Amino acid sequence: MPEHTSFLSYLVANSKLEQNLAGFKSVIAGHPATHSAEPLAASISVAILVILLALLARFGMAKAASTDVAPSASFSPATILEVIVSLFYDMMSGLMGPVRAKRYFPLIGTAALFILVSNVAGMIPGITPPTSSLNVTVACALIVFVAFNAMGLMENGFAYVAHLAGPVWWLAPLMFPIEVVSLCIRPVTLAVRLMLNIAVDHVLLGIIAGLAGLFLPIPIMMLGTLVCLVQVYVFCMLSSIYIALATEDMHHAHGHDDAAHGHANHAGHAGHSH
Repeated sequence: MPEHTSFLSYLVANSKLEQNLAGFKSVIAGHPATHSAEPLAASISVAILVILLALLARFGMAKAASTDVAPSASFSPATILEVIVSLFYDMMSGLMGPVRAKRYFPLIGTAALFILVSNVAGMIPGITPPTSSLNVTVACALIVFVAFNAMGLMENGFAYVAHLAGPVWWLAPLMFPIEVVSLCIRPVTLAVRLMLNIAVDHVLLGIIAGLAGLFLPIPIMMLGTLVCLVQVYVFCMLSSIYIALATEDMHHAHGHDDAAHGHANHAGHAGHSH
C-alpha cells in the first residue's frame, strides 16, 4: 500500500526526523525508515492528543468530585472517556469476568483510545490516519501479542506452555507446532485487518471527495465513521479474547469445562421444559 501525502508529509520532509532516520530500515519489507517517518510523527501526535484528553478528563472528574455535584451530562472529554471506558470494560467483563477485566483493562483501554483517535483523524481532510500504515498496526499487534503471552505465563506458569502440546502427551509432536503457528498468526491478523480496513476507507474517501466535490462524500464519511468504530471494537475484542484464553486457570481447565458442559445441559433442559 503506497504512502499517502498529507500536511505531515511536508512537515516531516522539512524536519530533522527524516534526516535522523535516513540510515535505518523500516520493520516492514525493509523500506527506508524515512518512508515510515510520517506514520511515526502521526502516531506521536495521536499519543500526545490522547494524553491531553485523559488529563482534561481527569481534571474534570476531580473538579466534579470536589464540588459534590452529579456528573455533568454536557459534551466534554470526561463524558467521552466515560462512554469509551464503560463500553470496553463491559465487553471485557463479559469475556473474562470483572476481576480480570479490571486487571487488564489499562492495556485494552489504551489501545482503544489510540486506535479510535487514529482512525477518526483520517476523517479530517489533509490528515493520514496512523493506522493506515502497516508499521503502526504491527507495533500495536506485537504489544498485544507480547502482553497476553506474558500475562499467560504469569498466571499459569509452565502450564501455559504445556497446554500448547495438547491434552495427551503422545499428540505433542503434532499439536505443539500447530498451536505455536496459530499463536503467532494472531498478531498478523490483528495488524493486517486493521491496516487494510482503515487504509482502504481513507483512500476511498479521498477519491470520492476529489471526484464528487464537498457534500456528496458525506454518506461515505458516515460509512467511514462506522468502519473506524467497528475496527476499534474488533481489535480490542480479539485482544481481550486472547488475554482471556491466556489467563484462564489451566490447572483446572478440565473441571471448568465439565462444569460449563453441565450448565449448558441444564440450560438446554430448561429451554425444552419451557
